[in-house]
Amino acid sequence: MTAYDYPTAVACERAGVDMVLVGDSLAMVALGHDDTSQITMDEMIHHSKAVSRGLRSPFIVTDLPFGSYQSDERTAVENAVRMVKEGRAEAVKLETGRRGAPKIDAIVNGAGIPVVGHIGLTPQTAVALGGFRVQGKSLASAQSL
Repeated sequence: MTAYDYPTAVACERAGVDMVLVGDSLAMVALGHDDTSQITMDEMIHHSKAVSRGLRSPFIVTDLPFGSYQSDERTAVENAVRMVKEGRAEAVKLETGRRGAPKIDAIVNGAGIPVVGHIGLTPQTAVALGGFRVQGKSLASAQSL
C-alpha cells in the first residue's frame, strides 16, 4: 500500500497491511507537481516521518527521489542513511537497473540498508523513455528489464 501521510498510515496499520511505500508519486498526487522528479529529499523525509508515526507493524519503504542517488555511490549511501535516520524508513526504493548495481551494493553491503528495486515504468525517467509508456512489451525488451 502507498501512504503519504499519518492518517493513511494509521488506516494501513488498522487494515493489517504488511508493507507501506512512501512513494515519490506524492509529488504529483499530493503536492501538485507535473512529475515525480521535482520532489526533494527533505520533502520525502518529511512524508516518510509522518507515515512512520502512524505505523507500528508494517515494513516502511521510502523512495529515494530523483537526483539523490544517481551521481555516485557515496551520495547514494549518504541519502539512504538520511532516509533511514531522519525519515524512519526501513528500506529505500531506487528506480534503476544494472547501471545502478554499484550504488545498490554500496547501500546494502556498505551501509546495511535494504534496497527495493524498481524497473520497467520508471516515472523519474519517464521523459527519457518517451513518456509514461508500458515497458518490456517485446521479448527482447522484457529480457533487458
